[in-house]
Amino acid sequence: MAIHNYEDKRHMKFNSGIAAAIVLSLAVAGLAACEKKGPAEKAGEKIDNTVKKAGEKIEEAGDKVKDAVKK
Repeated sequence: MAIHNYEDKRHMKFNSGIAAAIVLSLAVAGLAACEKKGPAEKAGEKIDNTVKKAGEKIEEAGDKVKDAVKK
């Protein structure tokens, strides 16, 4: 019975080691994939930048209108 229990523990450690290696591999692969920007993300960034610039231009125009009204 003692030999059987030892074999079960050794087998369990082996299985948990494999599971840990698989989880670690998936985590590393997931992080590596996050660093690469796909076409959709690049397009989204361009849209964000365009909207930001347009907002700045609108704000500048609003400031010019305020200055013109004050005169």
